Amino acid sequence: MRLKPNVNIKSIFDINVFNLKACEIEAVFFDLDSTVMRSKSGIFDKQTLDFLNMLNNHFKVAIISNNKNDEYIKKAQSQVIFPVVGGAKKPDVKALLQVCKDFNVKPSNCAFVGDRPLTDILCAKRAGMFSILVDSISADSEKKIVRFVRFLERLSIKK
Repeated sequence: MRLKPNVNIKSIFDINVFNLKACEIEAVFFDLDSTVMRSKSGIFDKQTLDFLNMLNNHFKVAIISNNKNDEYIKKAQSQVIFPVVGGAKKPDVKALLQVCKDFNVKPSNCAFVGDRPLTDILCAKRAGMFSILVDSISADSEKKIVRFVRFLERLSIKK
């Protein structure tokens, strides 16, 4: 099935550097809201920043978001040393492929990590990337309706 990720794990912190290297991954791209940052918060927590910086020692890293708010994207960008791209329009692949080109890596040597099968995973699959589905970084504080929608969306990958 097209929406089934290559890997389905609980959290970004469960990403295994050695497994990615074994898959010849050279670059790791992340969705922003709910994947590496609490939705609409604009602030990375220390644990996430430490993890992303560690990954940046092993891979080329970028954050690719559908968020179109330039100020929000700039705020996120000011906290990290790698690119943060907004307005991606996932599942459209243009933004992902542009970052691949900027990094001089083939999509097949990239992994995309996100919390939404219908945008993040579909986009990764369409671009020919390794896909990693994670639960929301703020799952413990999300509203019940959001958790229900996530549950429904994940039903599509169980087949």
